Amino acid sequence: MQLFFTPDIEPHHTSFLLSEEESKHAVRVLRLSEGEKIHLVDGKGGLYETEIIDAHPKRTTLRVISVQQEFGLLPYQVHIAVAPTKNIDRIEWFLEKATEIGLTSFTPIICEHSERKEVKVERLEKVAIAAMKQSLKAYLPQINPAISFTKFIDSYKDQSLFKGIAHCEEGEKKYIHTVFAPKQSYLILIGPEGDFSPKEISQAMDAGFIPLSLGESRLRTETAALASVLEVSLLNR
Repeated sequence: MQLFFTPDIEPHHTSFLLSEEESKHAVRVLRLSEGEKIHLVDGKGGLYETEIIDAHPKRTTLRVISVQQEFGLLPYQVHIAVAPTKNIDRIEWFLEKATEIGLTSFTPIICEHSERKEVKVERLEKVAIAAMKQSLKAYLPQINPAISFTKFIDSYKDQSLFKGIAHCEEGEKKYIHTVFAPKQSYLILIGPEGDFSPKEISQAMDAGFIPLSLGESRLRTETAALASVLEVSLLNR
């Protein structure tokens, strides 16, 4: 199944015009022609089966055959807030793999030990879109702008969901499967290369975040973030 990302399509549409970029991909790259069927996803759970009625390289016209809502809907939501790495390619790698597994939301958090202070949301969205299409999903993770650690924590103080912080400091920590219940909403914090500061860990715990362990190995930032997404996915199988 070949997926095309079309965020502007609506369930009531009986026909649709592909963007120039997607038209070029369909006609020039994939060499699709009239009468062939392709599938569209809107990033919000909609899967559309369509037929090409005009294979134009700049404005391919489609006829909508059927619509399926909530395609591949997961029974949980997982939000990962992670300090962006100095090499942004490592965060892009995480986002690609996490989207394939089942990431709901992603927020870059700027911490005391962060080496990178800026993140281009548009670039990350392109990575997530490609991963969504490649893994045959209809839901696009929400990519949020970068925010300071303190502001982020303050915004989640009173929210009712499973909240955890994975850090490297000594102290009692819990494994995700021992403190998180299945089919819920989860928020997990992952720190920068230099880890969270003691002040940040205290802030998070005061706001109701549970200290989490991801095992005995010291993981890279992007590895810890991906391991968290995978553990939540396994918890919900």
